[in-house]
Amino acid sequence: MNITFNELRDIKHSLPTGSVSRLAKELGLSEQTIRNYFGANDFSDGEFTGKHIQSGPNGGIVHLKDTRILEAAKSILAESQPSASVS
Repeated sequence: MNITFNELRDIKHSLPTGSVSRLAKELGLSEQTIRNYFGANDFSDGEFTGKHIQSGPNGGIVHLKDTRILEAAKSILAESQPSASVS
């Protein structure tokens, strides 16, 4: 899957407080691995996340080999949105 770097960072910054920890626990990964997925580059405590960044507009294009973290983050965002009530 391809996404711009800026879109990926916007998703991370839109997550509620505590989401990195929640994602790490749900997916069995370290918190630093989750941070690396969203653009950090600290591999002393986190794993490589299988992404490739190519230069370009909007921070470049990020090719994600594994979208589990992204899908889980989008689920958290959907949960945090107020549901529309039907009158």
